[in-house]
Amino acid sequence: MTQAATATATATTSQGRTLLRSLTPLIVDAAIPLGSYFLLAEGFGMSTVAALAWSSVVPALRTIWGLVRERTVNGLALLILVVNVVGLATSTLTGDARLMMAKDSGVSSVVGIAILLSVRGRRPLMTAGLRPWVTKGSPEGNAAWDRLWAHSARFRQLERRFSTVWGSALLIECVVKVVGAYVLPVHTMVWLGTVLTVVAILLAMVVAGGGSAEPMEQMVKAEVGAAGEAAEAGNAEPAPAAAA
Repeated sequence: MTQAATATATATTSQGRTLLRSLTPLIVDAAIPLGSYFLLAEGFGMSTVAALAWSSVVPALRTIWGLVRERTVNGLALLILVVNVVGLATSTLTGDARLMMAKDSGVSSVVGIAILLSVRGRRPLMTAGLRPWVTKGSPEGNAAWDRLWAHSARFRQLERRFSTVWGSALLIECVVKVVGAYVLPVHTMVWLGTVLTVVAILLAMVVAGGGSAEPMEQMVKAEVGAAGEAAEAGNAEPAPAAAA
């Protein structure tokens, strides 16, 4: 293998590891709790209450760890914990089939509302998953993101738009599923509820990806290129190439 090929392979491996580290908080805070809930409920036949209780352990520990060790609140872990607590509370109200289906859609509503509220803050909740994909987990990409976020109003607007699309999609899905739970036959909503969730996620991916993620990725690439050219020219602090 030539030196150039070896260097390319090493760089690719390094970027992959960096991307994995960037995605770790999203996996631990969201994917593991949600995945464990469905595994326990569907795979092991646990009751809804038991599955929600056990899947709350990881976000609860993450929230407590952040408060004790880092003196900060992990927003995503806290959100998943709140969702599970809401689910536990509503699951104990009644065994009515329609209310149980409406309760399941409450997960989408809590998450959707939280995401929409976070848009008004400094860091929208969906940024945790957006940033690693836009920057590819590379140090240059992350540095470019920081410069663009500090200097480009358009970049910040696209970041907020990404979370707005996802929050809106989840909230609309919730409303449709709640209406369907009380209007359509129960056996219809058993399969239609899953279809609506999949459609909402796919639509959010397409709309948010094309309208926000892709333009942001192009801006980051341009900024990385500008930083490289500035470094070659001996500039220590390049101006954002795509700042608006």
